[in-house]
Amino acid sequence: MKIKHPFKATLFSILLACGVVNAQPSLAANQTVRVGIMSGEDEDVWRAVAANAAKHGITVKVTTFSDYTQPNEALAQHDLDANSFQHKPYLDAQISARHYDIVPVGYTYVQPIGLYSRKWKSVDALPQNAAIGVPNDPSNEGRALLLLQANGVIKLRDNVGLLPTARDIASNPKHVQIKELDAGIVGRAIGDLDAAVVNTDWAIKAGIKIPQERIAQEQVPNNPYRNFIAVNAKDAQAPWVKALVDSYQQANVASSILSVYHGATLPAWEGAPQH
Repeated sequence: MKIKHPFKATLFSILLACGVVNAQPSLAANQTVRVGIMSGEDEDVWRAVAANAAKHGITVKVTTFSDYTQPNEALAQHDLDANSFQHKPYLDAQISARHYDIVPVGYTYVQPIGLYSRKWKSVDALPQNAAIGVPNDPSNEGRALLLLQANGVIKLRDNVGLLPTARDIASNPKHVQIKELDAGIVGRAIGDLDAAVVNTDWAIKAGIKIPQERIAQEQVPNNPYRNFIAVNAKDAQAPWVKALVDSYQQANVASSILSVYHGATLPAWEGAPQH
């Protein structure tokens, strides 16, 4: 039989009563969380997140990627604990194609996609047979086509949802040519196109002047393309997940988002400052 040492038991009780030890230590404390993000401006944002997370006892280890297909695969393979780069339509398309068991756990920001041109000053000025570049992944191509429809360039078939393709174009009065390009290339090709629909982060990387070269932009209210932190479904209720989301959804992170993206990206969580 093992007998408890009375002095040790009494000492622990005294320390507990005085608050020197915590009866319920944080399950998230002293943990390293590996997070995948896109390289560039987000690295500055996540430095602020990491500083906040350190107060929860979490060390955030960031891994950067240069294209959208890698972070979910790395998460599914457990090379990451979380990622932060995507919106729900993109994740839905990835789950449909690759059967990932990945879920969103907290909103980060929204990047209203834009139509940019260095040749024309407005959508109305686009000529007949204009060449318009769009991202070629399913969710962002759908988003681009919906933007073109909202601005009267094309009309899509009814009830196409959030993932239309060029085959869903029902009316094209200017006979615009839709050029499907990799999301990381379409912005850099803007000089060879009449216009291009480019995600905000790639527009910045491509040296596009925001908002000077933007001739149309997606609406912000009720935007379905808010980005979020995502984890494997089995981890969704883990204490470190809530701590990570709380570390992101703070005023200093909102300020960093607005600063590094020059106001072209907006914090998307409830109650977040917008300027």
